[in-house]
Amino acid sequence: MKAGRDAAGLRLEAVRIRLAGRLLLAVDAAVPPGAILTVMGPSGSGKSTLLAFVAGFLDPAFSAEGGVILDGEDVTRLRPERRGIGLLFQDSLLLPHLSVAGNLLLGLPPRIRGRRARRRLAAEALAGIGLAGFAEADPATLSGGQKARVALMRTLLAEPHALALDEPFSGLDAALRGQMRDLVFGEIRRRRLPALLVTHDPADAAAAAGPVIELAAVAEDGAPPL
Repeated sequence: MKAGRDAAGLRLEAVRIRLAGRLLLAVDAAVPPGAILTVMGPSGSGKSTLLAFVAGFLDPAFSAEGGVILDGEDVTRLRPERRGIGLLFQDSLLLPHLSVAGNLLLGLPPRIRGRRARRRLAAEALAGIGLAGFAEADPATLSGGQKARVALMRTLLAEPHALALDEPFSGLDAALRGQMRDLVFGEIRRRRLPALLVTHDPADAAAAAGPVIELAAVAEDGAPPL
């Protein structure tokens, strides 16, 4: 059920995730449109587990309770592709058997019909990220930064209502990290998308300029340390 305009944004409502019956993490948070909630913590603290729950592909080994509320709608029980949450990972995940434009076309919603219209939108998207003329290029010929930009635009072309970012900059060198932060965070703010960022890098959190959740490591017995 949809709520009013005041419900815009992403809300993690009393989220509790357990592994083998032991509490791994507990989160209550609201992310307004255009804001970025950063989740940090050491390996094994549950950062990517939380993102997987939000996006809808939590491993069955975990048990979870609580809700993922997006623009006033509870999407917790919807399949991942129906949640309206775009995903961006460390790996660009471009399909090698498709051209750059072919990868972008995968992101376009079905309502955009006609080969010419779809190709035009792909070309415009490439121009917008400084890759005009790369439509027919083989993804293997792109640099790491170029692949990251194409992956971002493919996600945005799907018209998501929120973004979930899992260490999206960690595979880039220092100079490219700064450029991609500016691009990704700029698009989030321009499009007024609530975003959940999982990272281990304090510089990512500083650039996101939003609230930060610090998850604790889980002890060997499965209990968060005191």
